[in-house]
Amino acid sequence: MNTAPRAKSNTSKALFRATSGRGRVQAPTLYDDLPTQMKPDTDRRAHDYYPTGQPEAIRGLLALDGDAIRACGSVWEPACGDGALVKEIRAAGIPCCASDLIDRGCPDSWTADFFTCFRSRGRAIITNPPFNLINARDGHGRWLRHTLDMPGWDYLALLLSWDWPAARANGLGELLDARPFSYSYLMRWKLDFTGEGSPPQRNAWFVWRRDWQGEPAFRWMDKPTADPRQEALL
Repeated sequence: MNTAPRAKSNTSKALFRATSGRGRVQAPTLYDDLPTQMKPDTDRRAHDYYPTGQPEAIRGLLALDGDAIRACGSVWEPACGDGALVKEIRAAGIPCCASDLIDRGCPDSWTADFFTCFRSRGRAIITNPPFNLINARDGHGRWLRHTLDMPGWDYLALLLSWDWPAARANGLGELLDARPFSYSYLMRWKLDFTGEGSPPQRNAWFVWRRDWQGEPAFRWMDKPTADPRQEALL
């Protein structure tokens, strides 16, 4: 009697149980809840400090929203780091005050905990906020909530990952439903925050304007080829 087929069947069943767990295969659901952000790596930098080293991001924003930003009269950068954004804003002729939790060498800045500031230091706020304080998983949208509740600003631009607003957990989804951004600028190139090459994500500016009416709008941002500081001199 040939028992080879039975042995093969038993082996297949064992393999199936070992790989599927109790012999059941869990089929993926089509409408699973949206992701709540990836869990931060254990080797992420202290205070989630990832400076905006490339100037193109802020130059692109100034090229597209420069009139609205200048109309505010002044800008506050509350997570200024080494001053990457601040230097470009000031170079465009716009007054910019700068602060951060830690002094990282930004010229003419002061140290301050953002959450102890209860009024904006400028009519416009432009920053690349610490992601662990604004995402859904870890920050529960705390940075955004504090900013939206803060009086004294008319224009707010936050540099974040493109998929940031898709997270719905821990109150961030409800916050964005109730107080959505006015429009976003999706960058058609990738920013390398670590300087290690091959950046994994795409980024966007998310903009809130006090005078905005209507639903959130979507806009493209191409990598600027001209330095807006030259345009200011014309």
